[in-house]
Amino acid sequence: MKKKRIVIALGRDALGTTLPQQQKATRRVAQIIAELIAQDYQIIISHSNGPQVGMIHTAMTEFYKMHPDYTATPMSVCSAMSQGYIGYDLQNAIRSALLGKGIYKTVSTILTQVTVDPYDEAFYEPSKIIGRVMTSEDAQIEEKKGNHVTKVGNGYRRIVAAPKPLDIIEIDAIRALADANQVVIAAGGGGIPVLKQENNLKGASAVIEKDLAAGRLADLLDADIYMMMTGSEKVALNYGKPDEKPIEVLKVEDAIRYMEEGQFEEGTMLPKIEAAVDYLGDSAVRKVIITNTENAIKAVTQKAGTTIIK
Repeated sequence: MKKKRIVIALGRDALGTTLPQQQKATRRVAQIIAELIAQDYQIIISHSNGPQVGMIHTAMTEFYKMHPDYTATPMSVCSAMSQGYIGYDLQNAIRSALLGKGIYKTVSTILTQVTVDPYDEAFYEPSKIIGRVMTSEDAQIEEKKGNHVTKVGNGYRRIVAAPKPLDIIEIDAIRALADANQVVIAAGGGGIPVLKQENNLKGASAVIEKDLAAGRLADLLDADIYMMMTGSEKVALNYGKPDEKPIEVLKVEDAIRYMEEGQFEEGTMLPKIEAAVDYLGDSAVRKVIITNTENAIKAVTQKAGTTIIK
């Protein structure tokens, strides 16, 4: 019998921020993934990279300031670095957890590029804040380079576009590994955003929303389940208010209505619901699970978390 395929998107809470936090968090997540594999699920993993890519971008910018004879590091390269940085800890933690259960599987991180539309409206309205806090002088230098900045507190930070993912360049390699029943880590941080220019791929100064990219990955792999691990056990209406109402099962038509009502916040739950709706499409057999790491295993059988269906 064909194994059920799950694409798991790990949020910031599942990864931590600093290196020690990340190593501890990946060991915890690895135990969950190993248990699902032991239950005969096939697993493909994607992940966030917000703090990590910001740290890398800041470090490379500071290095360039100290050594102007070196070339400044573009955002796409920082994104590639973050995939390797997070993938390294994840694949080693998962391998160790699997061996602890007597399971041997290769765990591979695929450096993943995701194409975006150069005419995506997001390029005209950058919204994703990245990198260090800058002085007014540094902000002016960034603007002279053609970059966008925004005022934050007592300083400035860079903002980049957040275009929608179109296609995954390495999808054939990812699919081949998944079909061979290997564990794959791909499209980390939403993937490296690239623009197609004839036979070349050019890195875009952008950040792709990780949940949308992971949902696209799940769609292209025809996954049975798309699971997003976040900080909350369930999706909730009126979140943070006295009349907060957790949802156990959410239908697509209701999810769309709640989005139109403004029930979900941008940058937190809204992109997850958008990704869920896009992935489900008209499928009556696919399902989306949103929950936290503590309830991930129970949520697969709808004993916890929020399940979204057509």
